[in-house]
Amino acid sequence: MWSDTENPTTSEADEGGVSPVEQVRLTVPNTDDPTQPIWTFRMWFLGLLSCSFLSFTNQFFAYRTEPIIMSQITVQVAVLPVAHFMAAVLPKTKFTIRGFGSRIFSFNPGPFNVKEHVLITIFANAGSAFGNGSPYAVGIVNIIKAFYGRSISFFASWLLIVTTQVLGYGWAGILRKYVVEPAHMWWPSTLVQVSLFRALHETNDNRARTKFFFFAHLCSILWYVVPGYLFTTLTNISWVCWIFSKSVTAQQIGSGMRGLGVGALTLDWAAVTSFLISPLISPFFVIANVFVGYALIVYVVLPISYWGLNLYNANRFPIFSLHLFTVQGQRYNISAIVDNHFELNVAEYEKQGRIHLSVFFVG
Repeated sequence: MWSDTENPTTSEADEGGVSPVEQVRLTVPNTDDPTQPIWTFRMWFLGLLSCSFLSFTNQFFAYRTEPIIMSQITVQVAVLPVAHFMAAVLPKTKFTIRGFGSRIFSFNPGPFNVKEHVLITIFANAGSAFGNGSPYAVGIVNIIKAFYGRSISFFASWLLIVTTQVLGYGWAGILRKYVVEPAHMWWPSTLVQVSLFRALHETNDNRARTKFFFFAHLCSILWYVVPGYLFTTLTNISWVCWIFSKSVTAQQIGSGMRGLGVGALTLDWAAVTSFLISPLISPFFVIANVFVGYALIVYVVLPISYWGLNLYNANRFPIFSLHLFTVQGQRYNISAIVDNHFELNVAEYEKQGRIHLSVFFVG
């Protein structure tokens, strides 16, 4: 519901300063219409629904080998026709609520506007763990249950996840003066959403951008069926493994799933964006920085450590594995060395021996 006294009645343009970042100046307008309603019924309804939907969906798909992340942009597009439908069918009757004085409320204060759309997307962003798909602390709960074979109460799990998620807000508030307010602290991924908002709401703009977006969106949905269900080999094409199918070393070098991925490629966009989000929204220097660090570790440090120096008997274990091993290369029995109080059982630990890791996991 919306109150007609909670927004100013004047329509002055925002006279804020011009951004020093060229990309921001070209994308973000510095004008405002303060007469547009914000805290509407449809904003709260669609916002909470979007947050709940993305939270469940992203956590569900997080257990895939290549996690599928449904970002807030998905909701940003999907809620638009729903919001316009609600603006057309909801009653426009105005009423008052006891305890709120003379404020007048309505389920339908007028046409759906960009400010409501932005707030709904912010709700969705929280549901997608701010672009990460799943809250980081969920992994801790999974490890306790899957690897240690122990149970953890719902309240303890919920408290752990909420506190770690809210911690980011706390740091942002403490460092607001240094990492939030300065104009040079800009987020390239946000500019993509701003451009989409303008394309969807500015009627005087060229509609070709909107048509192109929906066409590309439809093509991406149709193509995902091919590598996702019909021909899953397209997710990981390792020609080195095909040629030398019986060579263990070739599998370690060429496999994109269990090796270094030399020569491997993918035609599945979900695999490309599963861990580092979309490379199309990041500046080149960011991609180059990540690639240089990745190439240095994976293609220089790891081969030297594994084949050249055989550090800590690395050849006894898979080059790529997240599991723990004994000195003989057997899977380490973690549950045997940890008691019900999550304390180390020294006798059992000495019986199994020291824990060994794959060289990739260490790197």
